Amino acid sequence: MTARQLIRVALVGLGISVVPLDSAVNIAFPDITTYFDLPIQMIQWVVIWYVLTHASLMLAFGRVGDIFGHARVFRAGLLWNGAAFLCCAAAPSFGWLLFCRFLQGIGAALILSCAPAVVTSLFPEDRRSTALAVFTTMYALGSAGGPLLGGVLVDIWGWPAVFWFRAPIALTALAFLEGLPPAPPRGAREPVDVLGAALLALAISTALLSLNQLQQPERNLFMLLLLGIALTAAFGFILRERDAPHPIINLSLFRIRGFAVANCASFLVYLTSFSVLLFVPYYLVRLTGLPLPLAGAVLAASFAGSIAASPVAGSLIERLPAGWIAAFGAALSGAGLYLVSGWEADASWVAMVMPLTLQGFGVGLFQVAYMGVVMTTLPPEHRGVAGSLTMLTRTLGVVTGAALLTLIFHDLEASALASGVGPGNGFISAFGGTFRLAGGTAGLAAVVMASSLARRRRP
Repeated sequence: MTARQLIRVALVGLGISVVPLDSAVNIAFPDITTYFDLPIQMIQWVVIWYVLTHASLMLAFGRVGDIFGHARVFRAGLLWNGAAFLCCAAAPSFGWLLFCRFLQGIGAALILSCAPAVVTSLFPEDRRSTALAVFTTMYALGSAGGPLLGGVLVDIWGWPAVFWFRAPIALTALAFLEGLPPAPPRGAREPVDVLGAALLALAISTALLSLNQLQQPERNLFMLLLLGIALTAAFGFILRERDAPHPIINLSLFRIRGFAVANCASFLVYLTSFSVLLFVPYYLVRLTGLPLPLAGAVLAASFAGSIAASPVAGSLIERLPAGWIAAFGAALSGAGLYLVSGWEADASWVAMVMPLTLQGFGVGLFQVAYMGVVMTTLPPEHRGVAGSLTMLTRTLGVVTGAALLTLIFHDLEASALASGVGPGNGFISAFGGTFRLAGGTAGLAAVVMASSLARRRRP
């Protein structure tokens, strides 16, 4: 690549980074709960409002990018995010912070929906595996930098800093990014299926909100109402997409056994992986006594593993079937999570870093290989939808993990406290039980995916 092309790739990576840099918010969870005087279980809403929003909109924005230009949607996301970050940092109350996280979610959907398509457009088609490895490396670098920067920023300026520091990054990328593929020529363009997009957004948002109500048994009626709306909207979306002349996504693709299983495996891998960002910050702050910058460095070990894995995966999928590499990555992720479950209150930093690195390495292998499966299955003119789908399954897994893992953790902790153990031991007991379950689930995803691939190879 020429120097000009490298600069272009670096600027795209800078723009993409503002989304995974949201991992900086996780290291600020204890500070946010203290500042707004919140119980731990309320912090999940900081995740849910943000992730639920971009999960609902991503696939539709990917289709908009296919029609009107991926670069155009990507740039709009940079501008929107720049403003949303400043709004989050200035939020005067927890309610306002949640609303601003909703605005941030819109910006994240604009960026994530077209980021994979923008990156792959910078490489020749025969180097698609390299492009996917570059994208996942960019994403992992942002994710790794989040806890590192977040620990320092919170220590100096408090929780608002994990938001406002990303505004100049987004605006710098927007100001200097040029040379991206132009938008499709004006003329007869396929229409955007607005009704299908609205039904999809309604189905995803209400389904994820209904999951959250599991933690409030007294609101079972409301949960059932949300679930009913979600199922109705999902059924309407399926009917709409089946008959629409220009659907958001061709649902017949999911009849391909390997494709459907790969997407389910992605959901499970990211559901279980979110346990690291959800609970490890509290372990580090409560039990280790590490300074925040060092705690952020330990948390970043998972993302360092993903960074190391991305180029390895890009090279492997040029020689081996991507599905098998994805299954192996899921198995490694599960093994790392299971090792985390063995942490005690006096765990050394080596004992913490090694399992997190293994878990992250597995996720990095899985992500590149899974994106390869999806990009190969969908036609090139639907690259925005393909990239959006890979990010959507990730996002759905994260939101579901935020709700289900929090519920499991607090049930385990309450059970331990009821048996007479102290609060510290109760936390460790729930921590270990949650990560054992997460590790087993990721391992199950690997087994199911490998089994599906084996069946496809039989005569």
